[in-house]
Amino acid sequence: MASAELGTAIHRWRDRLPPGEAGLPLGGRRRASGLRREELAQLAGISVDYVTRLEQGRATNPSSQVVEALTRALRLSAAERDHLYRLAGLAPPAPTSVPTFIPPSVHRLLDRLGRTPVAVYDATWTLLTANPPYAALMGDSTRWKGRQLNGVWRHFAGPGSGVRHTPESLAAFESALVADLRAAAGRYPDDRALAVLIAELRTQSARFAELWDSGTVGVHDAARKTIDHPVVGPLTLDCDILSVAGSDLRVMVYTAEPGTEDAERLALLMVLGTQEVAV
Repeated sequence: MASAELGTAIHRWRDRLPPGEAGLPLGGRRRASGLRREELAQLAGISVDYVTRLEQGRATNPSSQVVEALTRALRLSAAERDHLYRLAGLAPPAPTSVPTFIPPSVHRLLDRLGRTPVAVYDATWTLLTANPPYAALMGDSTRWKGRQLNGVWRHFAGPGSGVRHTPESLAAFESALVADLRAAAGRYPDDRALAVLIAELRTQSARFAELWDSGTVGVHDAARKTIDHPVVGPLTLDCDILSVAGSDLRVMVYTAEPGTEDAERLALLMVLGTQEVAV
C-alpha cells in the first residue's frame, strides 16, 4: 500500500509541474502539461526505469538521497517534502540535521537568473543545485558524485575548482572555508554526515587538519575571483554569497563588471554553454 501511495504522489506532483517551471525548455507539442518521466529522471539524476518502477509501486524503500533529489526536482513545499519522506518509509530530516531543502522561491530565483551563473549550497558547502550558466563556468556538476559535490572536499582533497589564487588569497580562502565549516559543525553537532566529512578531511588533508586544529571560526564570504576557463580564458568575476533566511542555504552568484572584457567573455560563455567544456 505504501509503495502504491508513493507512486501515486510522485505521478501527481510530476503531472502538475510544467517543464518551464522546472527550468526545462518547452520543446515541441506535448500530450500533457506536466513533466515527462524522462524529464523528472534527468532533473533528479536517476534512471527513467527507476522513476517508472517508483510510480508503478514496483520500487520500494528509496534512499533519502533519492527522496531529496525528487523533492528538488518536483519543486515540493516543506510539508510535501516531509510527506514524501514518510511515504518512502523514512523519517523527515530532523531540525538538528544540516538542511538540504530548497524552497520553491529559491528555485524561482534560479529560473529568473537564467543568464547568470548561480548555485545553491548547504551549510557544509555541498552543492545542491546549479543552473546551466554555472555549469558552463565551473563544470557540469551532474557528473559529480558523493564527495565531489562538496566544495570543501574538492578544494582540500579533490581536483580543485579552477579559481586562480595568490598565496595571500589562498590562505585567506582556506581559512574562511574551514572556519565556516567549523561554524556549521557548531550549529549541527548531531549531524552524523557532517562529522564524517570533517573526519575524512582531517585524514586526507594535512592543510585542512592544521586549519581545523587552529580553532578559527568565521564565514566564507563574498570575494572577487579569477577563474581560468579552458574555453574562453581567464575571467575575473564578483562572487557574491547570499543567505536564505530560515534555511541556512548559500546562494552563490557570479557577475562581471559591465563594459569589461570579463563581461564579454562571460557573455560568450553563456552562448557556448557546456559544449566542449570540461572544468
